[in-house]
Amino acid sequence: MVKENLEKIRKTVPEGVVLVAVSKTKPVEDIQEAYEAGQRVFGENHALEMRDKHEVLPKDIDWHFIGHLQTNKIKYIIPFTRLIHSIDTFNLLQAVNKEAVKHDRVVDCLLQFHIAEEETKFGLSMEEAKDILNSEIFKAMNNVRICGVMGMATNTDDMVLVRKEFKHLKDIFTTLKSKYFADCEWFKEISMGMSHDYPIAIEEGATLVRVGSKIFGERNYNI
Repeated sequence: MVKENLEKIRKTVPEGVVLVAVSKTKPVEDIQEAYEAGQRVFGENHALEMRDKHEVLPKDIDWHFIGHLQTNKIKYIIPFTRLIHSIDTFNLLQAVNKEAVKHDRVVDCLLQFHIAEEETKFGLSMEEAKDILNSEIFKAMNNVRICGVMGMATNTDDMVLVRKEFKHLKDIFTTLKSKYFADCEWFKEISMGMSHDYPIAIEEGATLVRVGSKIFGERNYNI
């Protein structure tokens, strides 16, 4: 059903918005099926799992890391990851830069913001982001490139609240763009929206949507 599900989803994702197929916990066979159906962008949230999948799957896949990244696991994904969505502390950004130096890479990253009412979500506040972007340490980093923002809405059926949170992330993006990245054409990404709310995210300005269960079925939490 993966191919059929993908075809349905693609019809709802307009040109200019990238569909990130969230393949975390899913077997290589499912990812291969999606690949053969034309999907090239996949999202994972465990570094070791992503590394292992990268080793056996086609090398033209764009791997996006979308989960909470532990600093001791960065080394496993830096050689190949296309985009890290989840930079939620300054220490993490510095650690990614340090590892990227070893591989002579510039790694694209998104700043993750806490936009949900749920305290369990990770993410920066606007004040923390400004402290990062104003710091001399950040300005001296040559191996990371901030390309936009990411956020996770509250896990709720209240789509009015979800829309409000997506609007908030878009406002954060607009503020950062004008103040810090006005001349940077690469600062253009807004990663928001998942299987249950991605159409609203698209309406509110998402450029990347992270869709898993609507493509691959419900997640297997036992893996």
